[in-house]
Amino acid sequence: MKRILLYLIPFVTLLCSCGDDTLSGAVESTPIIITIDRPADLEPDATIARGTFTFKNISSGQISEWLEGDDISVIPGFYDIDYTSEVTSTSGTVTQMKASRRSVVIPSGSNPVNIVMQAYNNRVADDLIIAEVFFSGPLQSSGNQYSGDDYVKIYNNTDHVIYADGITFWESKFVTSDKYNYTPDIMSEAVTIQAIYTVPGSGTDHPVQPGEYFLLADTGIDHRTINPNSFDLSIADFEWYDISTKPNNLDIDSPLVPNLDKWYCYTLSFFVLHNRGFKAYGIARIPVDSETYLRDYLYTYNYDIISEAGVFPMEASSFRLPNEWVVDAVCCSVAAKYAWNVVDPSLDSGWTHCGTIDKDKTRYFHSVRRKVLHINDNGIPVLKDTNNSTADFNPDCIASEIELQGTPVDANGTPCVSLTYDGVTPVPADAADAYRQANRR
Repeated sequence: MKRILLYLIPFVTLLCSCGDDTLSGAVESTPIIITIDRPADLEPDATIARGTFTFKNISSGQISEWLEGDDISVIPGFYDIDYTSEVTSTSGTVTQMKASRRSVVIPSGSNPVNIVMQAYNNRVADDLIIAEVFFSGPLQSSGNQYSGDDYVKIYNNTDHVIYADGITFWESKFVTSDKYNYTPDIMSEAVTIQAIYTVPGSGTDHPVQPGEYFLLADTGIDHRTINPNSFDLSIADFEWYDISTKPNNLDIDSPLVPNLDKWYCYTLSFFVLHNRGFKAYGIARIPVDSETYLRDYLYTYNYDIISEAGVFPMEASSFRLPNEWVVDAVCCSVAAKYAWNVVDPSLDSGWTHCGTIDKDKTRYFHSVRRKVLHINDNGIPVLKDTNNSTADFNPDCIASEIELQGTPVDANGTPCVSLTYDGVTPVPADAADAYRQANRR
């Protein structure tokens, strides 16, 4: 792998509000030296334009930008760092090259901090994408949480039919709210997952037309019979179902909705999406059968839990999903708890959310929904997909099924009266029937 070493000459900036630094609490900035590793598949003679570095202070939200070759110096803190540049191939094709590092600690000091960033080409998959994740659930009239009606919507963002047969839905093992130094570190190669369910089929059993949605549900029943503040998921394409070994925690197997093929799930009862959204979710195309996967792709790792009582070495195992098999990924968290992304930046360099703090009471009835980029000439929404969930998703949206079914938006039973493509963009009256049909296939 060829390296470009960017020597960014350090300098020191004093931030002060008066002449006495001791009284003013001025903070000395820290110089940065960044090394960019080029993608292994990049043409040796490709031309790389001068790139841009973006530093986002996670604590304050302050953003600073630097051109490649500038002298970079930032105040100590906790940062997300992004790099973007344009690459021109020998044939004249222009593509984007990106690199990202999340949750980088910049300590104080006059000695430069060395940061290595792995660049990657912007992934554009000619496949289905995740359009929505509803993990927060609604409330009952009592104000208590209700679960079982979480769902994931997949979308055909292309101009041709795609078959959902073989699409695998997964949840990450690691959480975005707690960061550990897991060894060996395989993130650049694979996602560590703890739940994996696959759409069955011979290859052409489940066509998804351009602009159509494919709905995966937790439990495919009409939840309004249990909770009037919920909605009907008996219209789902598939549900994930678990045979529980816990008699007091049995799953419901809907007779109306077919089951996904369960390859593995960590729980001994039944699987639900993380109610506060501290996970990454994704879809993949796995080129091996379940038996081979479960035999050959186990991942055993070590990490330390550090507390006031001491350091406790830990060992655990889960499964690894190679990054090249991943079709789409969405990282979720909340600002008050976000620590890191649990997938490689080439899969998702951002994150999205419902609520802003842990256990946020405002998150109920809301989902994360992918933004509309534009409506094409056929009246079909084209959704935004840059592999950056911060840029691609609208957070804190009324869930699409609540809009489509006009069910409650709060515990008081207030009915929803809006209809949007993405939680923000209204569906015109003359396009409402087509949009509803696309959601019901």
